[in-house]
Amino acid sequence: MEGEIVEEKKQPEEKSESAKQSFWELVRFALLALLIVAPIRVLVAEPFVVSGASMVPTFLDGDYLVVDKLSYKLNDPERYDVIIFKYPNDTTKFFIKRIIGLPNETVDIKGSVITITNALHKDGFKIDQPFVKNTANNNNTHYEIKSGEYFVMGDNRSASSDSRYWGGVKRELISGKALLRLLPIKNIGVFPGQYEQSE
Repeated sequence: MEGEIVEEKKQPEEKSESAKQSFWELVRFALLALLIVAPIRVLVAEPFVVSGASMVPTFLDGDYLVVDKLSYKLNDPERYDVIIFKYPNDTTKFFIKRIIGLPNETVDIKGSVITITNALHKDGFKIDQPFVKNTANNNNTHYEIKSGEYFVMGDNRSASSDSRYWGGVKRELISGKALLRLLPIKNIGVFPGQYEQSE
């Protein structure tokens, strides 16, 4: 019929060829995504979901964080950094706590007062803790931090299993520090929980 357009039917070989091409496009895309995402996940940043109440009110159960894994490859952890690390007594578990004491320092805790003694402060100095809303009445605790380890505590002092009970955290167990809080949306922010005090 004049002017009629007839759709050309694909031959079985063409359909098979098209399916193969689509499959290999998908494989290439997946490999490319893996090559981009995997190094970022291993070397730069990693997601972390807070579980438990040990860091209340700074972090709540279910908070969704992105952990900065790169900074500690370039610099040492600092006092007051909020870190994610492998629990020393079971390295399959990850904890989130705040660094209170640095390598080769001494930590003394009386009630809720923490005194740090180090090479610069031989008489010791009391640390400021505005991030702590729920204190604990600790008996006298004295801990000498070894080289290459850190003394960590949860901000919710009365509900935290931390260095007061199981000692310091070795540097190699530290995964990184809290870089972003993405959820809940109302608390979204960069370097959540960050606090700096001049010594």
